Amino acid sequence: MIRGQRDTLHYLRPPSPPPLSTKPPRLIIIGAGSRGRVYGRCALQSSNGVVAAVVEPDDFKRREFGKIFIWGNQEPPEGSQFADWPDFIAWELRRREREKAGEKVPDGVDAAFICVRDEMHHDVAVALAPLGLHIMCEKPLATTLEDCMNMYRVLAPHQKDNVFSIGHVMRYSPHNILLRKLLLEDKAIGDILSVVHTEPVGFWHFSHSYVRGNWRKESVTAPSLLTKSCHDIDLILWLLCSPPPGSTEPPHLPATISSSGSVQFFKKSRKPKAAGNATNCLSCPVEKDCIYSSKRIYVGTEYQGIESGNFRWPVNVVLPDIESYGDDLAKVRAALMPKLAEDYSASTPQEVIDGQNWFGRCVFESDNDVCDEQIVTMTWDDDPLPSNSSNNSTTVGDRGSKQATFHMIAQTKKQCQRYTYVHGARGEIYADSRTITVEDFRTGETRTYRPKMESLGHGGGDHGLTRQFVLAVDRVKNHGWRAEEAQREFVGCSLEEIIRSHAVVFAAEEARTGKKVVDWKPWWEEKVGQFEI
Repeated sequence: MIRGQRDTLHYLRPPSPPPLSTKPPRLIIIGAGSRGRVYGRCALQSSNGVVAAVVEPDDFKRREFGKIFIWGNQEPPEGSQFADWPDFIAWELRRREREKAGEKVPDGVDAAFICVRDEMHHDVAVALAPLGLHIMCEKPLATTLEDCMNMYRVLAPHQKDNVFSIGHVMRYSPHNILLRKLLLEDKAIGDILSVVHTEPVGFWHFSHSYVRGNWRKESVTAPSLLTKSCHDIDLILWLLCSPPPGSTEPPHLPATISSSGSVQFFKKSRKPKAAGNATNCLSCPVEKDCIYSSKRIYVGTEYQGIESGNFRWPVNVVLPDIESYGDDLAKVRAALMPKLAEDYSASTPQEVIDGQNWFGRCVFESDNDVCDEQIVTMTWDDDPLPSNSSNNSTTVGDRGSKQATFHMIAQTKKQCQRYTYVHGARGEIYADSRTITVEDFRTGETRTYRPKMESLGHGGGDHGLTRQFVLAVDRVKNHGWRAEEAQREFVGCSLEEIIRSHAVVFAAEEARTGKKVVDWKPWWEEKVGQFEI
């Protein structure tokens, strides 16, 4: 045992759902896919709001969502379901006209959760802004810097009246909230000198989402650093850039950003020779020995296939109407196997290839082009603030030079179980998905914290983000708070911070593709400064 070692168990109990107000915030979920269902469930279990409406083009998914979260076994009430978001906007505008004319109409909604595909976030948010709704947009904000900045231009004028949040769920887990407190408020290891943060995506998880699935092509969606890891970059900036709670200090902005990465593994040159010309798992001679076999992932018991009893993610992405088959494994299998057999050839039109996912496609023959491994390095220069002393000297304090390294890697057994090393002037911290261990160089003590997770969804971050956003909406709707005050108190993240963390991702991608180091200040002034953020 190390001298002075002490294992201190600190359990943080998640708060109970807040009490309902007389008129609870009414929520609409736009997009009833996996993230939409997560926010619907979190709203019911952890917030003081009610899910009042859903937008979803798929009939089955829309009906199932409504049955679970809105109308149960009753008939859907007016204004509770829409096939597309323009339909909802048109209905809401008519509802307001009818109400103004004195007609008795259904209650409208107060807030929207945007959970459509990434490339649609911009159009939906911009269209919603004139309605004056509070908005929570799933990450990323948008898939290009230009769209992010246009969203800022449209949304910023509404900030005095409306709360805006982003799906950076990592800010809201008890684990990361405690980590930030230890670093910035308790000064547990003194000045921060270096952070090394790793996101292990998981070998078959990456193949599902970024080789065969929605996010496999940058031209269709965006780089994997944005679609998968933008909230990891945001977490680093939250720890190293944003000032502590209650502080009026300006943010400590990065000095440089660099990055390297590529399609390192999932490419044709890595294909086993014995696989020959096979392009689909179901016709591949080495399928039984391949860890990326679609049968192994979606059907078998080894991962999370249907034979393990799992009818949820990732299987329900391949077979969206899986719930319609009940618990009949034979029927599910019969419906699933043709999906896995789908493939394309040289004669398949490009728009068809881009327009759907190919979950049985050989991972070494796919059309994926997003990085399956990437490293981002950020540095900060000394940036001292004026001292409160009478001689007007300066003090560096926590604004000394430092650096951070982020590593996203696909080839891991761990699946999104992030881990972080923080090195400070007086100690160091190791944080994984469940524990935080503080080594104090002065005393020789080791303190271990185990924050209680509210759920497995990002360590409770899904519930935390939903609760805080809806609480902010409730304060504005029912308690007379200004939106800016509620945003600061409950969301804890401004629209400006959201833009900054996304801009860092785009700067990193420019550094990677250009094989250069980005000088942050002039880059920001050139790319973003015109918007006066």
